[in-house]
Amino acid sequence: MSSGSAARNYRPDSGRVVDAAKPRPAARTDYTLAHAGRQIRLGPISFWVAVGSVVIMGGWSLATGTYFAFQDDVLTRLIARKAEMQFAYEDRIAELRAQVDRIASRQLLDQEQFEQKLDQILRRQATLESRATTLTGVPDPTPTGSIAPRGRHAPAPAPINPPMGGPLKPSPISDTVTFTAPPDREARLESRVLPASATRVAAAAKPVAGGIEGTLARLQASLDRVETRQTSTLNTLEESYDTRAKRMRGVLADLGMDPGKVTAQAGVGGPFVPVTLPANAGAFERQLFRIKVARAHIDRLTRTLGTVPVRKPILGEIDLSSSFGVRSDPFGRGPAMHSGLDFRASHGDPVRTTANGKVVTAGWNGGYGKMVEIDHGSGITTRYGHLSEIEVKAGQMVRTGQTVGRIGSTGRSTGPHLHYETRVDGDAVDPQRFLRAGIRLGNLL
Repeated sequence: MSSGSAARNYRPDSGRVVDAAKPRPAARTDYTLAHAGRQIRLGPISFWVAVGSVVIMGGWSLATGTYFAFQDDVLTRLIARKAEMQFAYEDRIAELRAQVDRIASRQLLDQEQFEQKLDQILRRQATLESRATTLTGVPDPTPTGSIAPRGRHAPAPAPINPPMGGPLKPSPISDTVTFTAPPDREARLESRVLPASATRVAAAAKPVAGGIEGTLARLQASLDRVETRQTSTLNTLEESYDTRAKRMRGVLADLGMDPGKVTAQAGVGGPFVPVTLPANAGAFERQLFRIKVARAHIDRLTRTLGTVPVRKPILGEIDLSSSFGVRSDPFGRGPAMHSGLDFRASHGDPVRTTANGKVVTAGWNGGYGKMVEIDHGSGITTRYGHLSEIEVKAGQMVRTGQTVGRIGSTGRSTGPHLHYETRVDGDAVDPQRFLRAGIRLGNLL
């Protein structure tokens, strides 16, 4: 082969001569599939498409087979998981419902407790209002004990003109009131238990919480203060009535009189209806019952003392010209028994009865001159002699302080004065015993 001629190559497999100088095309990466003597050439793209399809179909077949093989297990797990989620959801709902129920129950319980406390407060308020109405109907007894001093603006007592221009004479009847507390009073006060309301009032004085509880606590504290004041009022009433009754009974005892045997008044009666205290009565009701009993006793003692001649028969200061007992006869006839008291006074001054009673004598009676005698019951009578005028009649009922006549000098008398006698069962006794009792009683009558 010459150098000027083109180089040629012979390819025995194709039977062609290939020019070596001519460049060969790039080799193709084709894929050949042979089966039964047949060959199929595939390009790269086609090959990989086919391979991908086979892989996908294989995976799908594998997945489908696995699904059908384990279908029951998968469904079971899915159903179990769904049921578990449902149960968890229901448990959560049940828990929330339980919380709601607990909150609602607590609210209902709080509301019920609030309503109970409010109802209790309202009932207590109604009870205290009823007690206040009851206490309003109980009269306040006359203060007893020592005489209160005059206030700064109280007028001073008017001076008493001495009789006949002479100097003032001291009263022969002592007007000093000696009063000591009953011996059992201190013991009763010491044994009296402090009411529980006072403790609650002290506790209520501390700051209370706000809100409904604070409001209820303040209401309770206010009611406690009202109850404490009512209890204090009852204690004061009971002590006053007890003291007054003891004072009256002491006066009657000093006079030698039995209150149960003295005729208090006439024209009374009626069926006997005993007063009993209910078994379920509280402390307030029991104390109020004792006060009512004491008040009834005071009323009886007051009516009894209304028939005892303990008042003065004349107005103004007492000026005795002759006392009870043995004296020299004013007409010079020697020692004589004076059965009463002689009160010096001006002619025509009024003479007043010293207790309730009935006039048994109204007229001239020997040395008494014009005289009025009054029967006060229980064997007690009083006489008013030497009157210038008589203003009552025999058989007439008179009351304490009523004018029965005028000062005079009738009968066996040396000048204008009142001869006053007090008789018990017909025997003359010293009227000063009764007059001193009237001074001791003070403003109780």
